[in-house]
Amino acid sequence: MWTHSPWQGRYLPHPLPPRERLKSYATWCNAVEGNTTFYATPSRSTVESWAEQTPPDFRFVVKLPRSITHERRLAGIDDELRAFLTAIEPLGPRNHALWVQLPGSFGPADLGALAGFLRRLPGAYRYAVEVRHRSFFEDERSERLLERVLADVGAEWIPFDTVTLFRDRPASDAERDAWTKKPRVPRRSRALTGRPIVRYLGRDDTARTVEGWRHWVETVTGWLREGRSPTVFVHTPDNAEALMLARRFHDDVRAELPEVEPLPEPVPAEPPTLF
Repeated sequence: MWTHSPWQGRYLPHPLPPRERLKSYATWCNAVEGNTTFYATPSRSTVESWAEQTPPDFRFVVKLPRSITHERRLAGIDDELRAFLTAIEPLGPRNHALWVQLPGSFGPADLGALAGFLRRLPGAYRYAVEVRHRSFFEDERSERLLERVLADVGAEWIPFDTVTLFRDRPASDAERDAWTKKPRVPRRSRALTGRPIVRYLGRDDTARTVEGWRHWVETVTGWLREGRSPTVFVHTPDNAEALMLARRFHDDVRAELPEVEPLPEPVPAEPPTLF
């Protein structure tokens, strides 16, 4: 996401060499979704560059490759998993959680495969699972079974909240595209661990996005008061304002809980001028 075109020259300095783009992003936010790893395992040198550009307390939530989760559906993936874990090793403490995003067809009948997969993973990492099959949200027994599988290994359940997106008909091309691709599932907001992770998708209209996250401001504030350490990712269909919105969400939480530390001061997108 730190190379997202609408941010260049507006929020982030442009042009920037590739090895400085993440460093600039890290002055806006202290966490990032590692989405590109879903499509291909990065080289170790690329991951070393990510580590060099970010402080040790920066949080990466890195997604497992789709060859593991979607194509092989967690079976027969030892070599691919070993290559992936070797590649991301340079992130060190920045590896906040490894993100296991499962396809919408991965349902309650597949929980045995998930349980076996999670039990074989190295204990050096934390894990977080995102499911999209509606049964996990609408069938109480399926929900409890999934929670038990995750609790057995200390893994978190990542909710992807698309309720605001689907509340009204789409009003932009990006929203229409999101309607065809994003999961339409009920909102879930129960944490299983001390490090809950939330993915929230709003609208391209800022006011509607902000209105839709009120639930999460209250939930995250409650988690913080309980001593948990949540990570929240704010998206819109076009993501043009996502950096600003992420900081605004953080400010809304700080308004409820002033002791929360502020985010870093962003590097200006343009150098200061005399006039």
